[in-house]
Amino acid sequence: MKHLHKTKAAFTMLELVFVIVVLGILAALALPRMDRDLRQEARNNLLSAFRYTQHLALMDNKVDPSRTDWQKTFWQIRFTEKAADSTWSYTIGTNRDHGTSIDKVEAAVDPANGKYMYNNDPSNQASDESSNIFISDRYGINDVSFSNCSIARATGTTAKHIAFDHLGRPHRGISTAGNDYATYVNSDCIITFTFSSSDITPLVFTISKETGYVTAN
Repeated sequence: MKHLHKTKAAFTMLELVFVIVVLGILAALALPRMDRDLRQEARNNLLSAFRYTQHLALMDNKVDPSRTDWQKTFWQIRFTEKAADSTWSYTIGTNRDHGTSIDKVEAAVDPANGKYMYNNDPSNQASDESSNIFISDRYGINDVSFSNCSIARATGTTAKHIAFDHLGRPHRGISTAGNDYATYVNSDCIITFTFSSSDITPLVFTISKETGYVTAN
């Protein structure tokens, strides 16, 4: 009886070296993608936040002829700073009770996690507040500035919010709004976000004066 000898396939040294080289190239290409792009992440977050605020406004007509201060209830996105350490967060909400500020129950809910998009102290996050709104902790943003859409208050501080009406148009200074549309933004609103790292180029958002269309670079 003849015995059949099976030849076992094996890698040659040249093939092993080739595989190692290919794996090295793939690893070199993949590693840069694993690094966080904080600027792009911040851009996506904030762009979604602006558009979400406008979407809520488009779906909720706040016109109320029975009140002279109805514009105070426009949906808005408000940026809050803890001055001690330049820590920033944002809140999205509507002042339904016409009070002096937005309460947590008047805030929007983050579709991503079901938590409130609300905070009054950027250095203190409550368990029911969305982590997405803490833009200093997440991305290292240490300054937010408004141009053409800020309004000076009697105290000398500047309001850091932008609101939208049911047509999607931007408004400013709604906390003291009357019934005359004086809050309507008549120039493109420019909002700049600066990072604590000088290596990251500031984010600049433009909100068009008539349509409220939001772009970012």
